[in-house]
Amino acid sequence: MKKTLMTLAMAMTTTLLAGQITPQEAAKIKAENPLVREWNTPFQTPPFDSIRTEDYEPAILYAIEEAKKEVNAIIVNRAMPGFENTIVALERAGGLLNRVLGVFFNINECNTSEQLQKIAEDITPALSAYSNDLSMNPLLFSKVKQVYDMRDDIPLTAEQRMLLDKTYKSFIRSGALLEGAEKEEFRKISEELSLLSIKYNRNVLTEQNAYTLNVRNKKDLAGLPKYAIDAAREEAKARGEKGWTFTLQYPSFGPFMMYAENRDLREQMWRAYNSVANHNNDNDNKEIARRIANLRLRMAQLLGYSSYAEYALEERMAQNPATVDKFLADLLEASMPFAKKDLAQVQEYANKNGFVGDLQRWDFSYWSERLKNEKYAMDPEMMKPYFQLENVKRGIFALADTLYGLKFVENDKIQKYHPDVMVYEVYDKSNGKFMAVVYMDFFPRESKRSGAWMTSFRDEYKTADGKEVRPLIQMVCNFTKPTKKEPSLLTFDEVNTFLHEFGHCLHGILAEGTYSSVTGTSVYRDFVELPSQIMENFATEKQFLDMFAVHYKTGEKIPQELIDKLTDSEKYLAGWLSVRQLFLGMIDMQWHTITEPYEGDVIALEDKVSQKAELLPKVDGALMSTSFGHIFSGGYAAGYYGYKWAEVLDADAFSLFQEKGIFNKEVSTSFRNNILSKGGKKHPMELYKAFRGHEPTNEALLRRSGFIK
Repeated sequence: MKKTLMTLAMAMTTTLLAGQITPQEAAKIKAENPLVREWNTPFQTPPFDSIRTEDYEPAILYAIEEAKKEVNAIIVNRAMPGFENTIVALERAGGLLNRVLGVFFNINECNTSEQLQKIAEDITPALSAYSNDLSMNPLLFSKVKQVYDMRDDIPLTAEQRMLLDKTYKSFIRSGALLEGAEKEEFRKISEELSLLSIKYNRNVLTEQNAYTLNVRNKKDLAGLPKYAIDAAREEAKARGEKGWTFTLQYPSFGPFMMYAENRDLREQMWRAYNSVANHNNDNDNKEIARRIANLRLRMAQLLGYSSYAEYALEERMAQNPATVDKFLADLLEASMPFAKKDLAQVQEYANKNGFVGDLQRWDFSYWSERLKNEKYAMDPEMMKPYFQLENVKRGIFALADTLYGLKFVENDKIQKYHPDVMVYEVYDKSNGKFMAVVYMDFFPRESKRSGAWMTSFRDEYKTADGKEVRPLIQMVCNFTKPTKKEPSLLTFDEVNTFLHEFGHCLHGILAEGTYSSVTGTSVYRDFVELPSQIMENFATEKQFLDMFAVHYKTGEKIPQELIDKLTDSEKYLAGWLSVRQLFLGMIDMQWHTITEPYEGDVIALEDKVSQKAELLPKVDGALMSTSFGHIFSGGYAAGYYGYKWAEVLDADAFSLFQEKGIFNKEVSTSFRNNILSKGGKKHPMELYKAFRGHEPTNEALLRRSGFIK
């Protein structure tokens, strides 16, 4: 329950206690550890060539101690608390720790090892203790509150006001007003949640890597496009196996499900992919998912909220669970009739072409893709040659230039964490200003988790003396690998993924501000997908495709006929895909709107959602919650609806580009100035209205999806 400040004032006020590193150990780490030494590298990029796995743990422990000293200096400062000596000082405290963790956790996601995973588990208690000691320190909070209480009496910019508000709320939301046993319980919960999310991720990666399908009979490859067969042959060779090997990494799994004629093998692959971490073994995530949800509930209730969703959504555009539930329900009602038509259309097509019975889950991708190819003549072997990765990258860079005047320059002298990575310096062509370093990591490997994401090794901010520090951005994907016979040729979906993640990169590259906590992608979770999803709209625009889409062998531009087919196919399965996305958002809300600890069956909880939003028969063993990293370990808890929420925003926002011209400089400059560069300096609705002139409605999305005319 929430406590009063009178109770808080009676609490003992202490500084943060030092850890167990001796002065001698600290001196040695400071002198020898490359993670904490000054980085004399281009743009102060991480010195990956010098960093060893064994450097991480001592560097993190040392950086925690340095952060404590900086926080303690704020606590013992006898001067009257003010914005600079309290709020800004807190913002800048722990700079070394942020730098070290920015390297460690990002590498643990994309180039991990058993040693790195063990370090992550070992250092989590120390990180949780530091975080809790900071947020629950009564004297520190009292100083923050003093500044917050006089916010209307001191001159503050919009950015400063937002930082102050965010800092104050972060203390409240992290248990600053709790006392005694409740405070100690909150500490234990936050520590356990951190450990559980690490274990959850590790189990998913272990299970995904454990499964392969090795095909020895060439007949079992029937229907698969040449690029998928070549990639499987390369995978088999790399593993020392004969034949062709398919994995659960999406560039392998996706084509297999869409094109393989062997239904039994499709079923085997589908069951493996959809039962990850649900095998009642050491890697099973059912109990972990349930434990995470119950701990989040208890944490929220300690703070006075009825559910975790109520707690999380307080800091979102949607604001409360009722708004999200209505949003999802309204879109589900609009989407479901079209989803049923999509299913009926695919079922009818399959039956006309020799399939007997009702479609199962491992059938839908195969038959829907065949129908799509027949309806729109979308042969993947015809499309992929026009989407060579290097050409797509060049085209996306050209798009960034056209819209925002950005220039990308490869720098192979900047150290990389893996040979696959490509590194680029980014400049604003209008004034020559250095904007960012971007690391691009395109291909799957066993040390990388699945999916695609953007993050940063360092965010944009200004130092105490006003010097601007530009961001170091990382974009990670799992695209189709090149083979000995041909370069990496992307599917159209992979082109969309590239555009999506690059949109996040632009949000970071174009960040302008003083405090990293409110710049770049540091925005509400249901707003952060707008800059990424709006970029996907360019994928079917002829003016954009003409910038790069040429046949990698002949140099021939992508024919207008193929562009027309891409455009015509945009609304294909729109209802089905919408319901699928809504289904995932509903699973998320089902977990995070519980108001009492859930002790029931995890499968039964998902079944409640399935009854509303699933159209195909249930399959024993299939479970989303055991591999749904977005909500159990990725920061989207009670926020997965945000992808659909952002679709409403991006459809409405892009309609202005369509109205004025997709390369219209006035529109792109407005989007840069009002959305991309502003970060979280103002409330997102205020930023959106500054760009669009009005609040968004569902209409543009429903029209784009073909649900209304």
